[in-house]
Amino acid sequence: MELLANEIRPKSLNDVVGQEHLIGENKVIRNLVENEKLFSMILYGPPGVGKTTLAIAIVNELNIRYKMLNAVINNKSDFDIAIEEAKMYGHLVLIVDEIHRMNKDKQDILLPYLENGLITLIGLTTSNPYFKINPAIRSRVQIFELLPIENKDVVKALKRALKNLENIEVDDNTLKYIASLSNGDVRAALSLLEVAYYSTKNGKIDEETIKNINPKVILEGDEDGDGHYDLISALQKSIRGSDVDASLYYLGRLIVIGDIDIICRRLSVIAYEDIGLANPGIGPKVMAAIEAANMVGLPEARIPLGTIVTEMALSPKSNSAHLALDAAINDITNGVNGKVPDWLKTSSKDYKYPHDYKNHWVKQQYLPNNIKNKKYFIPADNKYEVNLVNINREMKK
Repeated sequence: MELLANEIRPKSLNDVVGQEHLIGENKVIRNLVENEKLFSMILYGPPGVGKTTLAIAIVNELNIRYKMLNAVINNKSDFDIAIEEAKMYGHLVLIVDEIHRMNKDKQDILLPYLENGLITLIGLTTSNPYFKINPAIRSRVQIFELLPIENKDVVKALKRALKNLENIEVDDNTLKYIASLSNGDVRAALSLLEVAYYSTKNGKIDEETIKNINPKVILEGDEDGDGHYDLISALQKSIRGSDVDASLYYLGRLIVIGDIDIICRRLSVIAYEDIGLANPGIGPKVMAAIEAANMVGLPEARIPLGTIVTEMALSPKSNSAHLALDAAINDITNGVNGKVPDWLKTSSKDYKYPHDYKNHWVKQQYLPNNIKNKKYFIPADNKYEVNLVNINREMKK
């Protein structure tokens, strides 16, 4: 049995829901099709927003021969066959799903035929191609981002599907409810409608029917896509911005997805990158919370994680230490290097041992001669760092 999402897949641009920024009146893909001109492109966006649908609608509108392959499932010989087909007919549009996973062998096969125009590539991916696609491919394509579908457009797709389901009874409120659960994923919404239809004896669907099947919203955050990294990025930026409510919200999103490992790794970074010397005691606290979370597992792991994220968001912030180190590394990588002073070398007898002097300090040059007056560390204006600097100054009097 063919899935409902495939059965009602739009055949033309006019039937595609959403993506008005690309296929609306006088927009780029609409104009390309109307001008009967097609260039290699990559369509990227979250799952279920219509990447495959749009690719097929484009080739159908232009009445162009095409072949669909998957960068993971199909092997090198499948790509060889596609090239031979292109040679036989003079041209072929190759639609490649999961193109971010295409290995070098397959890329090397395609590149010369993209160059000479024998093959036009439409790549599909949930990952940001600016980071995940090989530059050799990326430089030969146009990149278009597909956006999550608005609920009203998801409802349009659901209503279109109703004619394919005999004797179905469902009201607008239930369709809106399904759309609200889908989080802009049309394929997920259609799948939920289809399961609901076949799970009833009389074809009558209401909100209760849907709740019995899928009581939770479909969350973005697949590990291979941008959604996952967007959530963890939002968590860090919310903690950095001292917004405790937003921090807990994004933590909650990640906990519902169930990815404890990425939460723990990122909190370890935030403790030192964004809080740093403003609250140096936060590092050990974060490690303790991580240890507790991993020991008890979900759902209880949310308790230590929620506690530490709250404290991190409310803590004073400083990035002075890592900025200082980055400045030093930048100098080193740009050739600002110098010889270690002789008195600091292992064999030197001229080194002054600070612990032998008052306040455990003695005036002594430590940086190389060519940068001996260089200042990397600029303290932030917080209580702890100001106090540290004052103690350091007193020690050197």
